[in-house]
Amino acid sequence: MVKNKTKKYRGSRTHGRGKKAGRGAGLKGGRGNAGLHKHKYIHMIKYMPDHFGRRGFKRPQKLIKEEKTINVGLLEEKFPDAKEVDLEKEGFDKLLGSGVINKPFIVKVPKASKKAIEKIESKGGKVILTLSEGIEKISE
Repeated sequence: MVKNKTKKYRGSRTHGRGKKAGRGAGLKGGRGNAGLHKHKYIHMIKYMPDHFGRRGFKRPQKLIKEEKTINVGLLEEKFPDAKEVDLEKEGFDKLLGSGVINKPFIVKVPKASKKAIEKIESKGGKVILTLSEGIEKISE
C-alpha cells in the first residue's frame, strides 16, 4: 500500500509547499475581492452587505430637445430672393437678433427674440409667431 501524500505531511502545517501555499496570494484565498461569491461569501454577507447590487433611486433624465436657431443677419444670405420666409418649414425653431438686415422680410417662425422682431420691423418687415397650438400672433 502506497502512503497518501496528505498523510505523509500531517503535522507539517505547509505540506511541503512553504508559506506561499503554491499559488499567488494562496493563504489569503486570492487577491483582492476574489471569492466573494464563493469561498469568502459569508465574510461578504457579514462585513460588506452593500458591496453588490444597486441602492437608492436614480431620477430618470428628461430628453432635452435643442432648438435650432437662426440669426436675423443670415436671412438674406440663406434666402436671397424671398420676401416671405417660413422658417418652421425650413427646420428652424427660433429667430435670434444677431447681425444686420437690409431689406424687409415677412417671417413665419414659432419663436423669436425681441431684438430680432425689432430689427425686422425697423426695416418694414413683419414677424408672424406660429405657436404650437396653431394660433398665429402677428407682431405690430
